Amino acid sequence: MYIAAVILSILLALAVLAGGAPKVQLKGDVPDGLIQKGLGAAMVRFIGMAEVAAGIGLVVGIWWQPLGIAAAAGLAVVFVGAICFHAKWGDYRDSATRNAAMAPFVFLVLAAATIVTLAASI
Repeated sequence: MYIAAVILSILLALAVLAGGAPKVQLKGDVPDGLIQKGLGAAMVRFIGMAEVAAGIGLVVGIWWQPLGIAAAAGLAVVFVGAICFHAKWGDYRDSATRNAAMAPFVFLVLAAATIVTLAASI
């Protein structure tokens, strides 16, 4: 189970580091889109910092599982917030934005699987 926990932790960490870094820097299409939809620049930067911190926590959590579990649980909260945000803006009804809006669902499942495998490997 430990090998699965390592693989899931690394995959999730890479995904959130790649998604969080542009938000922290406020560069790219995603931060611009979030700001245009009403999130302030400070909130976008905060979400990005939470994602980057969780990515680091997931990597460290490979050796200290409680930190990895906490990081994955924090990410689950972020992804639930992202799902609510996309639902509020009707991204699931619009075929042009639906595919991108499905990413938080996938990452929520990945975060849950990471929590379970890390907890089982303690």
